[in-house]
Amino acid sequence: MNHSNFNILTIENLSIGYTSKKGNAVIASDIDLTLPKGQLVGLIGINGAGKSTLLRTLSGLQNPLSGKCILEQTPIHNITPEYLARHLSVVLTGQAISKNLSVLELVSLGRQPYTNWLGTLTEADIQVITETLEATDTNHLKDKKCYELSDGQLQRVLIARALAQDTSIMILDEPMTHLDLHHKAAVLKLLTEIAHKQQKLVLFSTHDIELAITHCDQLIVLQDKKAMMNTPKQLIHEGVFDTLFPSKNVKFDSSSGRFLIS
Repeated sequence: MNHSNFNILTIENLSIGYTSKKGNAVIASDIDLTLPKGQLVGLIGINGAGKSTLLRTLSGLQNPLSGKCILEQTPIHNITPEYLARHLSVVLTGQAISKNLSVLELVSLGRQPYTNWLGTLTEADIQVITETLEATDTNHLKDKKCYELSDGQLQRVLIARALAQDTSIMILDEPMTHLDLHHKAAVLKLLTEIAHKQQKLVLFSTHDIELAITHCDQLIVLQDKKAMMNTPKQLIHEGVFDTLFPSKNVKFDSSSGRFLIS
């Protein structure tokens, strides 16, 4: 499950949004980013900034209005679904799953891009699934039905399914939503280990900006229909978080790395 470390996802002059009969509704434009393997990258911005739209566009689930998302050397929207499924996995908020599946069955679905049309698992597939259950600390849950799981447990299992896909890129939309602090910390630690130990690019959106500042290698900030990316330390130095929220009631304290209500 190891991959060499290099820039794997390149975003060139990207414009994201929606197309309707009335024309294009641009949410953000002129996005130029280069994302490497082996890093945990957080995506932050206020509500409506376009976080989910950007992740859906990068995942190939939504067409860009203009520009390119390039996986290694090929634009994502020129890649076949079969090829993309072997290189990029996605965990979306509220994605439909059958909660009557057992944990083992759900995680095993991550191997679908590699199985034959009957979905037969090989010994190699079973080995990957076993390693994934151990890596995500979900092995003790494998015989439980998904409807029996807590929110935190189900989130880990969904991450396990994506990890079993053995892709070089993992994209997650709000993986810590509705979790208490203990489970948020557990998910964040898991994502960090996946990025660093398995040399994957792990990109996730979050409203927990303070946690992202302290744990992410780099942050993408969506603000005023633009995107910028840098290390949390450099973004603090540049004063980016000072103007992240439009209200004067919220201020960023650079010395503590926390947002304060004034």
